[in-house]
Amino acid sequence: MKQPEEAKPTLIDSCADFSADISHIKSMEHSYSCRGTMSCLALLAALCLGAAVVARGQLTDDFYDGCCPQADDIVKNRVSAAMKAEPRMGASLLRLHFHDCFVNGCDGSILLDGSNSEKLAGPNLNSARGFEVVDAIKADLEKECPGVVSCADVLALAAKYGVLLSGGPDYDVLLGRRDGLVANQSGANSNLPSPFDAISVIIKKFTDVGLNTNDVVVLSGGHTIGRARCALFSNRLSNFSSTSSVDPTLDSSLASSLQTLCQGGDGNQTAALDAGSADAFDNHYFQNLVSQKGLLSSDQGLFSGAGANATKALVQLYSANSERFLCDFRRSMVKMGNISPLTGSAGQIRNNCRAVN
Repeated sequence: MKQPEEAKPTLIDSCADFSADISHIKSMEHSYSCRGTMSCLALLAALCLGAAVVARGQLTDDFYDGCCPQADDIVKNRVSAAMKAEPRMGASLLRLHFHDCFVNGCDGSILLDGSNSEKLAGPNLNSARGFEVVDAIKADLEKECPGVVSCADVLALAAKYGVLLSGGPDYDVLLGRRDGLVANQSGANSNLPSPFDAISVIIKKFTDVGLNTNDVVVLSGGHTIGRARCALFSNRLSNFSSTSSVDPTLDSSLASSLQTLCQGGDGNQTAALDAGSADAFDNHYFQNLVSQKGLLSSDQGLFSGAGANATKALVQLYSANSERFLCDFRRSMVKMGNISPLTGSAGQIRNNCRAVN
């Protein structure tokens, strides 16, 4: 199945000016020995500012190498600790990055508190998780290199390690985003794909941010880890239509177990998005779709029904070829992380991810 051409994410492989800036500031650091009016921390901040100017709106995979080389390890260690306490946290951090990028671009706006917070939007209320983990990562980074690493980049790195530590693929995260100054609750309500949306609507929402149909399917594969509340799929379990009590595209044995789980509850009970492989990042999610065991209607819709014309073949491909899924997932994650980032002098580096400076 031939896919449309897709824009490649912007990536700097090498930059002579950037390297020159690094060498210059490092020599300054040596000369000053971090004394006097220019501290090591000021030099590090200046180095990243210089990188942002040289990048001219582009993200790089080595953005913090000179100014906060510990950033990657700091994020990895915090995510690892959080996932040892709760394996589900990897999926929650992946979802935060996804929900951030679809609203205002990848600018960390989902992390802001306030009356217009994206946290209070329908798709995030009582379901977006991991904010305390992000807070802990940011606190560690501010101790090590204050004012340098953006909250938007924290989300991108945390998502990477949420995937990797769940057994998923490694990939180079492009960095250099800056943080937005405003949240967009109405945008979160309208722009985020919903589990109740038709596949055609979901494809349109992806297209609106520069992603294509292949990205829809492969990024939906992120549901190979994580859980969903009964409120998001109970409509498939009873009074589904005038001709069927239960969604006919839902496996009957799975439907029965889900009815037992959700019956009499408040809608906040949770079930694994990938039954049979809940905490392992693999292609089992797609195998479930082929067997009519997708939990959300937006999941099963990728394979079943008239709306699946553009996606069914890809589900079959990924269900049979794990390596292809993992390879394409890496590419789509980098592409998604490149949705309208703030760079250069735009936005700011928030000291606290929950509030503007």
